[in-house]
Amino acid sequence: MSLQFDIPTLITQMATTLSHTLRQADITEPALIGVRTGGVWVAEKLSQLLAIPVPLGELNIAFYRDDFSRIGIHPTVAPSMLPFDVTDRDLVLVDDILYTGRTVRAAMNEIFDYGRPRSIHLVVLFDRGGRELPIAAQVVGAHLNLQPGEHAKLTGPSPMHLEICRQRPVASAA
Repeated sequence: MSLQFDIPTLITQMATTLSHTLRQADITEPALIGVRTGGVWVAEKLSQLLAIPVPLGELNIAFYRDDFSRIGIHPTVAPSMLPFDVTDRDLVLVDDILYTGRTVRAAMNEIFDYGRPRSIHLVVLFDRGGRELPIAAQVVGAHLNLQPGEHAKLTGPSPMHLEICRQRPVASAA
């Protein structure tokens, strides 16, 4: 199942909102960091639309997740790449889908391992609710209203498309 969103239009609207948000905060030289993989795709588009001169950072938060022992590690984990110093810098953290807040928490833990930023603004393409941690995005492309057992996934990068999947019930071992 898929919900129909005009993702390029959403990202353009997000760029306008983010530009306004940064101006209001008197931030003139932000650095964008995308969470792999979907967050990187969205961050690349935002960086182009806003003409951000700082190279894009990429985070792979696999080793920072609090559910690492349950989900394991994907065999092709690539390292994070932050081609700038985060210390005392205004950062824009970009992810594709905000759900429990645990991915964002893991991303912030990793960022702080690189240094202490001046500020971090969170931008997400989709907010599906269901927070387990007190984390909120400053810029959201769209809100999702999913049913219990439904999960959202961004595919891409070109074109980007939102897929909604139903989780199969786990068979009991009776």
